[in-house]
Amino acid sequence: MLKSSRGGFWEELFIVSGNFGAQVMYGVYMVFLNGVFAAGVNPLFLVVFGNLVTAVVVLPFAVVLEKKKWPSKLNATLLSHFLLLSLGGVTLFQALTLVGIKKASPDIASAMPNLAPGLIFLIAACLRFEKFDACCWYSRAKILGTLVCLTGAMAMCFLQSPSESPSLTSNLSALLSMPFTLDKAIYSDWMLGCFYLLIGVVFLSCTTVLQAATMLEFQAPLSLVVVTSVMGSLLTALWQVISEGNISVGPSTLSIARIVGVVLLGGVLVGVCVAFQTWCISKKGPVLVAIFSPIQTVSTVVLSAILLGQMITPGSLAGIVLMFAGLYVVLWAKNNEDLTAVGGNDDPQPHVEDVEKPLLS
Repeated sequence: MLKSSRGGFWEELFIVSGNFGAQVMYGVYMVFLNGVFAAGVNPLFLVVFGNLVTAVVVLPFAVVLEKKKWPSKLNATLLSHFLLLSLGGVTLFQALTLVGIKKASPDIASAMPNLAPGLIFLIAACLRFEKFDACCWYSRAKILGTLVCLTGAMAMCFLQSPSESPSLTSNLSALLSMPFTLDKAIYSDWMLGCFYLLIGVVFLSCTTVLQAATMLEFQAPLSLVVVTSVMGSLLTALWQVISEGNISVGPSTLSIARIVGVVLLGGVLVGVCVAFQTWCISKKGPVLVAIFSPIQTVSTVVLSAILLGQMITPGSLAGIVLMFAGLYVVLWAKNNEDLTAVGGNDDPQPHVEDVEKPLLS
């Protein structure tokens, strides 16, 4: 339950409704992209120009809210962090996600990011950025939640149909036999798309840990979004030129005007949502923002069923439930761990920068 703040009831209502609306918009855009890719638009093209639009949208917020936090000069370490964040968190993550949507489905793509909290905890713990105590119930809960999330993700990948998914009323024998009756090339493409999405989340998790380290020196999250969006766009453009010879839309059946509209829509949508969620984190913390993320998956599933006829299977529905359950177990453990640290205990520990904070947004 939200605690009262200076903004009172209306501020809290704005935060809750805004986060709900942001996740619904993400879900709508996921389904919309499925149609865009079906028309032949190159995913790399969307990454290049979509991130430029995002940078333009977020830049005014960064200037107004964070200009005083900008460092007087940038050192080589910080610049290398910007480069790695742009490469992993923008170019590779977004490109793999968009290709994953094209090969698999919006449902899988919207569900995969729910793996991030658990994966980031594991990465941070392995690098000793995050304290891990095998005797601590909260650390055990994070591990359990991560395993549950991974189980749900695997269930979604293997039990959802690459083509037309049967409805929830389908008989069990048809459901079990379906993956084996599909054309092998189609099923192979589907699994490749799921693999791309999973690898994309791994890149996102790794760069989030690096982002936490970067934020210790560069404490301006919106400005960081602008910098990495621009650099990521340039890196993706370079990738497209090297791999394809030029920066092209692809053999699209859409007009240039419609494609420009798609790019503007995506860039503005992402930019506004990022700015809003960053403000919410500063007001209420990252966990509150994170608990709304499953709404994106639900919205995508519902819209895919209505607009694309992709009814979810019982097995895949079970996978979604497992992912949500695992996510909330991780968030519950993290929140209670933070409350315990704030409340104090008999054996106080020295302060350690929380690398999980940036991921929970």
